[in-house]
Amino acid sequence: MKIKKGFTLLELLIVIGILAILSTTVVLVINPAQLLRKARDSQRIADLNTVTTAIAYYITDVADAQDVGLVTKTYSDVADVVCTLGGGSRTADANQGVFTTAGSGWIPIDFGAITGGSPIGSLPHDPAAEVSTGNHYYVYGVLSTTNLTFKLIANMESTYYSGDAGTGDIESTDGGTMDTLYEVGTGMSLTVTTTANCFNDAGV
Repeated sequence: MKIKKGFTLLELLIVIGILAILSTTVVLVINPAQLLRKARDSQRIADLNTVTTAIAYYITDVADAQDVGLVTKTYSDVADVVCTLGGGSRTADANQGVFTTAGSGWIPIDFGAITGGSPIGSLPHDPAAEVSTGNHYYVYGVLSTTNLTFKLIANMESTYYSGDAGTGDIESTDGGTMDTLYEVGTGMSLTVTTTANCFNDAGV
């Protein structure tokens, strides 16, 4: 008669202990939360670059491309965002949080007027806007309606892309006026002042 041998309690505890150590090490090395932040930042970069290209295309293609927005307004993909841009006070645009490309979205440009139609299906939305603490959203500001200059702004959340000496730091190297915000566009001299309603905790 053969006697079947099983694991002893001590052996099981040792294996469980080793697995716990390995799991903890993997989480610390990979840091999934940071990977998710980095992925959202990559989406922010892609979104703003896509919109910048679409606006530039609109300005170039549409003969009467004068309606790119007002220098007295703050345009954002979430409601109630008011930024001090260019040193002057602005008010929140009524269409904040609207994503149509027909001129009544949070970017007040009729992209459908471009030859061949709008190059984007809808205006982008910050990937963490619904779950953020109010610091992650997109802002569009107009520097000059005469020269048709503008700026798009986002706040990076990963340590990789942030302006705090991250490996892929794009906030302090983008040529903008704020080292803790990602800025793109044709009006890079448009100053951004963080206020209670505009990236209050920039650089998170």
